[in-house]
Amino acid sequence: MTDIAAAVEILRDLVAFPTVSTDSNLAMVSALAERLEFIGARAEVFLDGSGTKGNLFATLGPQDVDGGIVLSGHCDVVPVEGQPWTTDPFELSERNDRLYGRGTCDMKGFIAAAVAMAPVLAERVRDRPLHFAFTYDEEVGCFGARALIEALEMRELRPGVAIIGEPTQMRVIEGHKGCYEYTTRFVGLEGHGSLPDRGINAVEYAVRYVARLLELKEELKTRAPATSRFDPPWTTINTGALHGGLAHNVIAGRARIDWEMRPVQRPDADFVKAALRDYVEHCLLPEMQAVHPLAEISTETVGEVDGLEPVTENEAREIVFALTGQTEAELVGFGTEAGLFQGHGISTVVCGPGSIEQAHKADEFLELDQLAQCLDMLDRLGARLGQ
Repeated sequence: MTDIAAAVEILRDLVAFPTVSTDSNLAMVSALAERLEFIGARAEVFLDGSGTKGNLFATLGPQDVDGGIVLSGHCDVVPVEGQPWTTDPFELSERNDRLYGRGTCDMKGFIAAAVAMAPVLAERVRDRPLHFAFTYDEEVGCFGARALIEALEMRELRPGVAIIGEPTQMRVIEGHKGCYEYTTRFVGLEGHGSLPDRGINAVEYAVRYVARLLELKEELKTRAPATSRFDPPWTTINTGALHGGLAHNVIAGRARIDWEMRPVQRPDADFVKAALRDYVEHCLLPEMQAVHPLAEISTETVGEVDGLEPVTENEAREIVFALTGQTEAELVGFGTEAGLFQGHGISTVVCGPGSIEQAHKADEFLELDQLAQCLDMLDRLGARLGQ
């Protein structure tokens, strides 16, 4: 197995790239492509429409052959502003057998392990290709993975197995909920706070919308499938942010709600969207437009990423069972890109180093033991590829 020190040094380099989703990831992607090309991989970078972000898809072994195994991770990380970091978040620091830095567990640790093992894997790969898929914008809607899947479909390339290296503490995950994110905007009519009947307070209507979300949140608990293995077993709704208004004495002319739901099943999402549409069209909007015909309520779909559905036949699960020695797969509540790969007909599981409990927080860290376990899993994958 490769020296863990090599993986740590690669992780050090990756953490130093400040690949917050709002910014470019091309410097990191280019560095990874160069490393993989050096050991004989064919590496391609697929740019997004802006030309400032890209997906990296690299292959060891036979090219343009179906049935390969994908090691997948996302390059982007969440912001650090406002978080009480005790070290520089974009400089890897090590203490107490932990590696600290933004993205160490979510999920540059897995990418570092995969790239550190690439020279070993390159020597062992035979007839079944091994792919590396490193994407952009997972944290804001899985846009990179969507684009990558489209690129694979255009090429008519279908890998057989995908291992998504999100932080699961190296547990095998065969299912998770979907993640549907929305922004709902309210346009009212500003005015003086002393004359509320002559304006339309967008914040007040936004609050009423949130109240309806809270009602639906409770109703969804009654729709939980009897066989649901999720925790909690029902579809959830979360109101992430409410913005609006200018001052104490000004009727708020605009407001915005950022919210999400995590469906256990697609009909739950349809139920919520239909209920909200009915509430807007038959209650809120008529009231607003009775005062000001140009009043508006609009909802933008930020992203609708289906979950990873547990299935009876799952080659990816069986492979990772063999690599890790585990015999039971679990479900988690957080979302990943796995459902997109599964939707492309690829057998998919989630398994990677680190704990989701550390993700998105100040002083995010990855335990060295977790990184070592991941390297060991990939080493065994190499032995399997060489058979």
